[in-house]
Amino acid sequence: MRGGIGFDSSKYVEEQTRYILERVQASSGRLYIECGGKLLHDKHASRVLPGFDENNKMKVFQSLKDKLDIIICIYAGDIERRKIRSDFGISYDADVLRMIDDFASYGIICSKVVITRYENQVAATVFKDKLERQGIKVYTHPRTPGYPANIDVVVSENGYGKNEYIPVDAPVVIVTAPGPGSGKLATCLSQMYHEAKMGMKPSYSKLETFPIWNLPLDHPVNVAYEAATADIGDVNLIDHFHLNAYGKIAVNYSRDLEAYPLLARILEKITGEPCVYKSPTDMGVNRCGFGIVDDEICRKAGKDEIIRRYFQIRTDYVSGLADEETVNRISAIMDKMGLKESDRAVVEYSRKALEKAKAEGKGKNGTVCAAAIELPDGRIVTGHNSDMLHACSALLLNALKVMTGIPKDRDLISSKVIKSITAMKRDILSGRGVSMNLDEILIALAMSASETDDARKAIEALPLLKNAEVHLTHVPSPGDSSGLRKLGLLYTSDPEYPGKNI
Repeated sequence: MRGGIGFDSSKYVEEQTRYILERVQASSGRLYIECGGKLLHDKHASRVLPGFDENNKMKVFQSLKDKLDIIICIYAGDIERRKIRSDFGISYDADVLRMIDDFASYGIICSKVVITRYENQVAATVFKDKLERQGIKVYTHPRTPGYPANIDVVVSENGYGKNEYIPVDAPVVIVTAPGPGSGKLATCLSQMYHEAKMGMKPSYSKLETFPIWNLPLDHPVNVAYEAATADIGDVNLIDHFHLNAYGKIAVNYSRDLEAYPLLARILEKITGEPCVYKSPTDMGVNRCGFGIVDDEICRKAGKDEIIRRYFQIRTDYVSGLADEETVNRISAIMDKMGLKESDRAVVEYSRKALEKAKAEGKGKNGTVCAAAIELPDGRIVTGHNSDMLHACSALLLNALKVMTGIPKDRDLISSKVIKSITAMKRDILSGRGVSMNLDEILIALAMSASETDDARKAIEALPLLKNAEVHLTHVPSPGDSSGLRKLGLLYTSDPEYPGKNI
């Protein structure tokens, strides 16, 4: 059974807006806010803090839109290697375009993009031209020599001075990016360097949701952040700078704690004044912890997310997208929290369904795959592949029948329609695999809804499956993973490819 609400989004938006305005009022000049995490569609936050609106941060900025300028950063190397934002299945460069559109939908104009560590990479140059043809002003910043340790070079005309200044007018500038390592901090500091040379008094703050500084170090929500960043090795630690300055415990992460002394010195050199922040926690404007209204619900959600990340990283490993060190990190996190694969109920159900289908000789050409889903009322439904359907497709149809009370032996989609589609894939499109993936079955279901009441009832029940837990005994095909994401299903998979061959 799904849990309840653990987070009050309205309270968070109110608290966060007020706190940012206080920081603006305390600033003598323009305030640069480095916005970590996802500014829009923060699905990680919505998973570990049930009730968190994934666009909360955008709602905060919408209330401040008359005071805002936006700069989006993207690292040239991420464009070059087509780095993917996993929750959407799109590349970072495509995500920049989506972010610009999303800002516009909130009434915020974003027309400034900076490509960081730009060295005339071919793909980055093509992306730059593409944006400029659409009226987006693109700036390029080269790799800063000596960054970050050699402060005398970094904060000089040979360092930040070589970066193109990005003209801004508003008192608050949000510097954001599709993901980590995009150059947000360096862009903030570069802007501040140029403005300080102009005689202005810029300041810096950081908006980052996780880890939540006023939750315990071992709180599952904070540990889920470690799981989410296992690929870059972030570790949550007590902010000893904060403890020494104020005698109060606050949680931060290793990169921020390591960077703080150097960052404080850079800020001092830029502004010519002592750093006003006594700790990296001081630099933050994060009021997320004050939005939690049910700690137990959030604790469970954090544990669930850790297990999902564990499966994702193991799948990424067999796909060549993660290394062994990352797998070892996430396994250590699971051990630290006392979590097991079987704590995710759908895992055992899908594996039992697989064994049952194998014993009965089901599947396709000797290949058997299975899947399980937990319905909103706690019931768990399974499905397996066949000559006509992928396991995900069969699972969805089975789940919809159970939810709507449609008899198991009644077809939601005419077998003639399915045979017609598979015949076209095989005979006309020369497809190697002709069974229908989840994307295709959703389209076929929509077509059938114009003909039968059963299909209509099934379509109406689809939104109820959002955030349902799903597990597959195999790595999903692109058409399956696309459909799972579109439906908002929280899916994991065993790190096994279907089929006898690689």
